[in-house]
Amino acid sequence: MSSVIPALRLGGKLGAGYFGEVFLGQDSIHGDVAVKVLVRNPSDDETKWRAFKEKFLAEAQHLSRASHRNVVQVFYIEELPDGDSIRFCMAYCPGGSLQARFEAGPMPLRDVRDVATDVLLGLDALHARGMLHRDIKPGNILIDSEGVAKLGDFGLVTDDLILDYGSQAGYYDHIAYEVWLGEGTSRKTDIWAMGMTLYRLLHGKVWYEASPRPCSVIADGGFADSLTWLPHVPRPWRRVIKKMLHDDASLRYKTASQVLDALSSVPVPNWSTVVTPTSIRWEQTVVSRVRIVEWTRHSLRNHEWRAWSEPLPGTGGRKKRLGESPGMVGRLQAVRQLESFFESQS
Repeated sequence: MSSVIPALRLGGKLGAGYFGEVFLGQDSIHGDVAVKVLVRNPSDDETKWRAFKEKFLAEAQHLSRASHRNVVQVFYIEELPDGDSIRFCMAYCPGGSLQARFEAGPMPLRDVRDVATDVLLGLDALHARGMLHRDIKPGNILIDSEGVAKLGDFGLVTDDLILDYGSQAGYYDHIAYEVWLGEGTSRKTDIWAMGMTLYRLLHGKVWYEASPRPCSVIADGGFADSLTWLPHVPRPWRRVIKKMLHDDASLRYKTASQVLDALSSVPVPNWSTVVTPTSIRWEQTVVSRVRIVEWTRHSLRNHEWRAWSEPLPGTGGRKKRLGESPGMVGRLQAVRQLESFFESQS
């Protein structure tokens, strides 16, 4: 890390999180940059703040050396004169984070695999340098001007902070089983968090928040088996993610590159998906026609679905029925029928 700090001018606020606020900035060397300002929590006494500050500043050398296409580059870190704040300057990613994509709804399978490929390459590079991320989630995956996904905000969460942070920030499901039982973090706990990130991106916020809450489930074991899946998510995807979330860390993938290999062969049918609290609609364009599937959830016990294809505007042709439920059916029956339908369309 250079000992020369370029002249820096702060602009508007880009966002805020558990650890501080992020601003758009400009410096005399890198041009547009993102600047994160970490401010001492009013509840932290001098001893706690000093310990955090010393640990973080000591880590600065590692952060600056984490140079990789799929890791947000940290240019420099400095303690401000007030003694109660630290700021670090990093590459600006104009595409923002994937938090907005997660909140908007399920991402297409191919897009999720492309993001996963980028992020896992970056994670593998961090692990090769002996570094852990500890906070992989949609909000920490940033998109640069070329559409490349990059891991950001690494080095902020520590082992002694992770449980409190995960609970307060709403990401306790990204904390691996063994950490809840008192063990430390490792490469395998990053792989767990990456698995949860993929699950979130595949399903979107509305579906995810309707699923059973993981607050106490993880420490009880079997969390991966409690996940509820959108019917169009193919079984190979489910197997990969469930292995990433295995309670026994020795049975998870050992490295990020192993996850990359596993994801390289998963199917990526191009369904677009819209989820509301009461319905789900899928669309897929095939040549000159569009396939449409609608699942209506009238109540907990009453569900129905139907699927059809119709010509694209201006192409001619007629509407064709592809399948439907036999009237109102229960939820599990609807899910099984829809899973069979999507498998038949692959």
